[in-house]
Amino acid sequence: MAHPLSVKLMRSAALATAVLLSLGVLLLYTQPDFLILVADQVWACF
Repeated sequence: MAHPLSVKLMRSAALATAVLLSLGVLLLYTQPDFLILVADQVWACF
């Protein structure tokens, strides 16, 4: 069985990673040029 401190640390690390990824995505969505670039790349697949 895992040590309780280890489990807490893993949960905290997972939460921190999720928050950082969410903030990164939010920052990218505030840049219209990036959105147009992504839309063009997705459209090029079809």
